[in-house]
Amino acid sequence: MKRKKYESDLSELEVELAKLQGWIVDQRLRIVVIFEGRDAAGKGGTIKTITRRLNPRVVRTVALATPTEREKGELYLQRYIAHLPAAGEMALFDRSWYNRLGVEPVMEFCSNEEYETFLRLCPAFESMIVSDGILLFKYWLHVDDDEQERRFVRRNTDPRRRWKLSPMDLEARARWVDYSRARDVMLDRTNTDDSPWYVVDMNDKRAGRLNVISHLLSRVPYRDLTPPALALPERQAARGYEPPDWSHLEIPRAYG
Repeated sequence: MKRKKYESDLSELEVELAKLQGWIVDQRLRIVVIFEGRDAAGKGGTIKTITRRLNPRVVRTVALATPTEREKGELYLQRYIAHLPAAGEMALFDRSWYNRLGVEPVMEFCSNEEYETFLRLCPAFESMIVSDGILLFKYWLHVDDDEQERRFVRRNTDPRRRWKLSPMDLEARARWVDYSRARDVMLDRTNTDDSPWYVVDMNDKRAGRLNVISHLLSRVPYRDLTPPALALPERQAARGYEPPDWSHLEIPRAYG
């Protein structure tokens, strides 16, 4: 998708996202949006695109690090439950409790018993939070083998992106088929009427991001509560005030 067209369409969607944000606050909605997918599928970029014009106190990102030793000894869902939204919030999960059904079994971070137990309990957990009034949306961002390889090479050759590529990503790449099998089981067993999965083609990142935003907007009925433009008051007269010379505190001007 050409950048000019992408930016034009995104600008229109951002207006709608702002309206949705106002509706979330006004109606005290609780919304959870889960983004799952292979490494380099575009999860982080999609979330940043959604949030870049929004209030981080209303629409926040949840991207949890590797669990601490204490967290490893907790109920598995415990640290995720702590990040569920309160009234008037939307939480975007950059990976989620679905680590237990994807990364962990493939990388042997959990036992078969733990995997099977959560595979059984996950739909019940999601049904519970949906019954409590949370709106839950789950997106699987799909990228094919060749496109992931291209993105990996780009990350490896661009110093600005190399931090995104970890030894874990490379090991996951080596276990492509194992991940595919785990994904297939996950989507099949956790796609329910209460919390269905939505698959997004992310081989074109720009189009994929727009499609996610458009779909999300279509799933939450909202009204435009945008307040009218304000009349800006005249700025206070100086009345003899002279600002001090702060030049000795300025940083060096490397640009401009």
